[in-house]
Amino acid sequence: MNTSPPNAEAGLKPAPDWRNPWHLLAFGLGSGGVPIAPGTAGTLAAVPLYLLLAPLGSTVYLLVLLVMFLFGIWLCDKVSRDLGVHDHGGIVWDEWVGFLITMLWAPSGWLWVLLGFLLFRLFDIWKPWPIGYLDRHLSGGLGIMLDDVLAGVYSLLLLQILVHL
Repeated sequence: MNTSPPNAEAGLKPAPDWRNPWHLLAFGLGSGGVPIAPGTAGTLAAVPLYLLLAPLGSTVYLLVLLVMFLFGIWLCDKVSRDLGVHDHGGIVWDEWVGFLITMLWAPSGWLWVLLGFLLFRLFDIWKPWPIGYLDRHLSGGLGIMLDDVLAGVYSLLLLQILVHL
């Protein structure tokens, strides 16, 4: 009996079950379901969440970020197992966390949101060392989350340098 997810034999990535709340969350409330550049769409979908969290102060922001990271390890692992694909391109919860890391301590204003968005996408796509290494060698939910966390840290550092210039 074939236990492969639908479309797996044809080389297609299986689609999430949009009725499943875990799939909906992992796919960034559907933003990761776009056919082209789901990571970019997922990061864009994280902007409203950032705008809601930013006024709450650093302590609350960091607490939410920590909870999202820890929950994301479980969530990304579960959904990738459900779909039978490690780090399915549509899973963008990790992009949400990475973008929120980027924007930690960012000044208010759309210029900073745009710069943070562009920097995060740059590092998430480019994957300089050790991001690319970790992306290739870590599996499971932690592997899915960690490369975006590091891309967020790189982006955070560069954004803070730009803020102080």
